[in-house]
Amino acid sequence: MELAPEDAKLITLAKAARARTSTVEGAAVRDQDGRTYVAVNVDLPSLQLDALPLAVAMAASSGAQRLEAAAVVRDYEPDEPVDTDVVADLGGDGVPVYVADAAGNLVAELAS
Repeated sequence: MELAPEDAKLITLAKAARARTSTVEGAAVRDQDGRTYVAVNVDLPSLQLDALPLAVAMAASSGAQRLEAAAVVRDYEPDEPVDTDVVADLGGDGVPVYVADAAGNLVAELAS
């Protein structure tokens, strides 16, 4: 499956953030105006956050009203769920959530 360039960019951004920070997971979201927000998972003694909810929170705190698409890059485990509910909170139902492996290869397309 070939992604539109703006969706492929989300995977590239998430992959780059993950590689830059040597973290388990990277995520990127795009809002209604085409702005992107990128985050990685946080694993501190008193705070643990997955990358996707953090990227959505960054979009919301920057004034985004709606999401158009999201991507998560991580070591792919088919049984490990991706929380698409957080995307639906800001995007509504049906927002595509692309899941890619550590190499950036698309392995799943989910919907919020």
